[in-house]
Amino acid sequence: MSKLGPFLTLAAGAVLAAGLGVASVTAQSAESPATAANVAEPGATAEATSVATPSSKPEASKPARAVRADYAGRVEGTRALIAVSVRDAKAIGYFCDGKTEAWFVGKVAEGQVSLEGFGGATLSATLGGGKAVGEVALGGKKWDFTAPTAKKPSGLYRASAIVRGARIKAGWIYLRNPNGDGFVQVGTAFVGDQQVETPQLTPGRPVTIDGEQLEPKDVDGFIEEMQ
Repeated sequence: MSKLGPFLTLAAGAVLAAGLGVASVTAQSAESPATAANVAEPGATAEATSVATPSSKPEASKPARAVRADYAGRVEGTRALIAVSVRDAKAIGYFCDGKTEAWFVGKVAEGQVSLEGFGGATLSATLGGGKAVGEVALGGKKWDFTAPTAKKPSGLYRASAIVRGARIKAGWIYLRNPNGDGFVQVGTAFVGDQQVETPQLTPGRPVTIDGEQLEPKDVDGFIEEMQ
């Protein structure tokens, strides 16, 4: 499978960038328990030093804890939504207001996300307390955001296919209203470099873009393509 990276598209009559070429950046790896060794301090007697005997049983190591989290929310001062998804040490992000979009990729470490996208776009966030709080920068502008934990079907979705030599692609953020009444969504769709009308997403159902039927995937279905 070919590797795809994030792209930034600034549309309003023109597409400034397409494709998903990306620099890897952020960070949250699953914790792996450290193994402590018993070492005698200077001046300690032999009796004071803990020594394993043949009958001693080594402590069983604990398996690494998998990290899996999705966040989605509004970007302050804009009409945009933002989504951040973490799978073990990998992370991706998506900013979209229906006209402008940006994909971000990177890694996660110690609850800190620092992602990069096309054209110098960046996304940074601190994870904790059931939310991602951070800043997104693209097109020479910066905005703050707070994105609470997103539970399915809320989250990030993407559809992509090559039809008659042209790549058709679309991205959506699908988010339950804070009052629990229904969902809001925002997305973009492209045929090659041309932005086209974005179909409404219903998770689990196909969409039609430029007469072609595509199957949108949730983040688990495409995160590997973007690393």
